[in-house]
Amino acid sequence: MGQHQDVYFVPSKSQWPIVAAVVLFLTVFGAGHWLNAEPGESGFGKTFLLIGFVGVLAMFFGWFRAVIRESLAGRYNAQVDRSFRMGMMWFIFSEVMFFGAFFGALFYARLYAVPWLGGEGHGVLTHQFLWNDYAAAWGANGGNGPARIGGSFETVPPWGMPLLNTLILLTSSVTVTIAHHAIKDGHRGRVLLFLGLTVLLGASFLYFQANEYMEAYRELNLTLKSGVYGSTFFMLTGFHGMHVTLGTIMLAVMWLRELKGHFTRDHHFAFEAVAWYWHFVDVVWLGLFIFVYIL
Repeated sequence: MGQHQDVYFVPSKSQWPIVAAVVLFLTVFGAGHWLNAEPGESGFGKTFLLIGFVGVLAMFFGWFRAVIRESLAGRYNAQVDRSFRMGMMWFIFSEVMFFGAFFGALFYARLYAVPWLGGEGHGVLTHQFLWNDYAAAWGANGGNGPARIGGSFETVPPWGMPLLNTLILLTSSVTVTIAHHAIKDGHRGRVLLFLGLTVLLGASFLYFQANEYMEAYRELNLTLKSGVYGSTFFMLTGFHGMHVTLGTIMLAVMWLRELKGHFTRDHHFAFEAVAWYWHFVDVVWLGLFIFVYIL
């Protein structure tokens, strides 16, 4: 059993770290084999991926349940609380770097690669001998150049579903902030109301994004094969959608914990950490809306 210490709480031995290592290995191993399998081959990649994915879900459920029990037992002191806050800050920083790499790829393609293919700067010879009919306009559809390979496509207009999703996420940032203040004030009913609204707004965002993807594939011929524009578009918006999915799940868990009375005015960092994460997701979307959809 872990012992409560004046400086720091040291938990008892846990099986969850090794379980996490095994199931994450199975997930990546299965995904790698599935993606590299020859067409028509079933292989064992899907099986390992499914086992690993289910294992990851079970690992999160079991490990978080253990942490929640330790918290409710009063084993976490002020030093542990500070370490949790620092850990969440570093996690969000790592996410900033994660999206920063993808935004960097987007900016490089727009500011350097596409103009070079169009004959600007160092790309004169490339344009002359390889893509002499390439139109150096973002979207990288290339007129009669790369369009011959993947087919011409249209970009997603920003003032439809992207604008609606922007308003949804901005609204969700307001509702989660109201819920946070309600926890501090001890208004449990208000917390459940506005936190529930935040979960619904997150789910609505995912619904409209799924519809946007279907429209892009069916109506605009915008796919992952649509050159650098298609790959960066789906890479950035897809990873963001994955983060919204995780954030919505975490918010739903916070709603259930609040329903069970786990949080108090002074002890609710789990909710606060999820709120930080949600605000980060909203800020990333604003960058996507501006640099992917509008400009």
